[in-house]
Amino acid sequence: MLIKSLPTEWDIEITQAANGLEALEGYRAGKAEIMFLDLTMPELDGYGVLEQLQKEGLNTFVIVVSADIQPIAQERVRKLGAVAFCKKPVNPQEIQAILKQYGIVL
Repeated sequence: MLIKSLPTEWDIEITQAANGLEALEGYRAGKAEIMFLDLTMPELDGYGVLEQLQKEGLNTFVIVVSADIQPIAQERVRKLGAVAFCKKPVNPQEIQAILKQYGIVL
């Protein structure tokens, strides 16, 4: 669903991860300039991924996408380095607005 929400004119390679550990492996392999991160994942949840990125000093553009829209969850992910938070189901206009806000060229 998220992939369908990305701008159609965006010429990118998409890599998916089944869990948080795979997401970190993908980042370390250079496959995550922009990371869309769910909070609920097996092996290592989204908070754990953000904590590990922060701990290792890894720098990527993280947009959290979650059904957990509680203000405390949003505040926590921002403190852990996420630049934005989108609720599920994802709204394509919201994704495009976030990308434009941060100067991501489409």
